[in-house]
Amino acid sequence: MRRAIWLMAAALPLGAQPKLLTNAKVDTRSASGGLEQTFRAALSAQPQPAWIGYAVPSTRTYNMGCDYVNRSDFNRAGVVHLEPPDQVVVLFRVEAGTVDRIRAISPDCEIDAGGVPMHWLSDVQPAQSVALLATFVEQHVNNYNSAMSAIAMHADPAADRLLDRYVAPDQLQSLRLRAVSSLANSRGRHGFEVVKNLIANDKDMKVRERAVQTLANSKEPEAVDLLISIARTDKDARLRSQAVGELARKPGPAILNTLSGALADPDEQVQRRAVSALQQLPDGQGIPLLIQVVKTTKNDQLRKQAMNSLKNSQDPRALSFFEDVLK
Repeated sequence: MRRAIWLMAAALPLGAQPKLLTNAKVDTRSASGGLEQTFRAALSAQPQPAWIGYAVPSTRTYNMGCDYVNRSDFNRAGVVHLEPPDQVVVLFRVEAGTVDRIRAISPDCEIDAGGVPMHWLSDVQPAQSVALLATFVEQHVNNYNSAMSAIAMHADPAADRLLDRYVAPDQLQSLRLRAVSSLANSRGRHGFEVVKNLIANDKDMKVRERAVQTLANSKEPEAVDLLISIARTDKDARLRSQAVGELARKPGPAILNTLSGALADPDEQVQRRAVSALQQLPDGQGIPLLIQVVKTTKNDQLRKQAMNSLKNSQDPRALSFFEDVLK
């Protein structure tokens, strides 16, 4: 039978530990004297491998989640959280005295520590957490569960300042691209303004394309209007194409009008991206326009793409159209 240690939040200082931790050997250490020195002491503690973790206030984002867990009892009731958590749990995996993995997850997750030691740090200051994570950014930049992702979830101005630094033109392109994604996904109004400025002014086309790509993740009301404006009027066909593709995630009348206009774009890649976007729209919203493309376009490749999209849709209107063609 699996050994389990249940740690309930009600019995502990608010935000000090996860609500539920299983299969762990836990010791708690206060970081009131400074996170850096407390973390380094836990980093060198034996035995290893081990985990070091703590919780800090987070941005209210839905990007935090839990792994899918195979349970023996599939009828067990789960918890559905309609609002995102206001804290993030930051976890570091330690082996041979070094950090080889960083995770940032919801405090509502059930955490299975795999039977290894867990050093839980209380009294962590958010700005000190951002500074600590910054020391791991470059070595974890290509890891999905990276230090930068954890930084972006901190509800502290220090996270904005650090991400702004990473997105600067003098940084490595790989670092800049990750920073752009983090800003748009998790940093609210500040992130939107930074991304907007990058799209308008940055000299690196890959950075601008990434900024457009992640713009669809922004919850700011102006994000969709900016995507529409780029799709319709940007001078660079690559940015128009990227914006058209992202509009498929934001269905509505204004989106349909924009995609219709993109079908007549002077660049064929933009046209093809518009056909793909029409296929992805929910509830078959793009079917009438796809049928119109097949009927009117003089571009054989575009017509073929539209016909394949209609065939794959299995929409009754598409089937009726094909029946009329065959007659």
